[in-house]
Amino acid sequence: MLRCPVRDCQKPLVRENRSYVCATRHSFDIARSGYINLLQPQDRKSKNPGDSVLAVAARRRLHDLGVTTPLLVDIATFLKLTRQDVVLDAGCGDGFYLGNLGLRFGFEAHGVDISIPAIDTAAKRHPHCQWIVANADRELPYQSAYFSHVVSITARMNVPEFERVLKPGGRLMIAVPAPDDLIELRGVGRDRRTRTIEEFRSHFELVASSRATHTAEMDAEAIEDIRLAIYRPIQAEPAVASRVTFSLDLLLFESRNAIIRS
Repeated sequence: MLRCPVRDCQKPLVRENRSYVCATRHSFDIARSGYINLLQPQDRKSKNPGDSVLAVAARRRLHDLGVTTPLLVDIATFLKLTRQDVVLDAGCGDGFYLGNLGLRFGFEAHGVDISIPAIDTAAKRHPHCQWIVANADRELPYQSAYFSHVVSITARMNVPEFERVLKPGGRLMIAVPAPDDLIELRGVGRDRRTRTIEEFRSHFELVASSRATHTAEMDAEAIEDIRLAIYRPIQAEPAVASRVTFSLDLLLFESRNAIIRS
């Protein structure tokens, strides 16, 4: 299912003891926590790309507070996954959504992210999933037409690669921050829904949409964790907000192209 990320190789990777190896003998060790690092030097723009240790820890604390659990429930209801599905979370972060969805439905679960701290956290928390470090913005290190579902939750989006790794008839769910997400801290945000639908129009057809919106009481420490966990700016003095809105636009697509592409 995995393919070698070395430039011009792309041969299947096969597990041998504590490593994954291709026919050319490119080898990738399995980390102690269980993830596989397939990130190549040319696929990183910095020494430590992606979410930092501080950002991962802050997001984890927010999850542990339960403020994102209602969003998880809404996503689960929206997707209607089954045990027979094979799901990829592209830009999975610390694995909160994929890990919990996998536990609930029992499907084969795979997560990829460029951040080693995020993937290490995911692997420790959710060993029932397979976790990969790679740059999903460039190329997904998976064979074509493998997944029944791909999800991207407030992450970067790689339209042609999403289409390539989906099975014919597979579905893609994109979750983007809604205009009222963190409205108490940021003011009204822009509408990402229309732009996202347009971005995917040439490859995918929109088949369903929904908005998941919930509020939570937040103390000063939790609001500081929001600041550390997101890349979007918030107001300089957000202490006036004690109740914060979390809101996602959920978009479900089907591929327009049923042809399997290599």
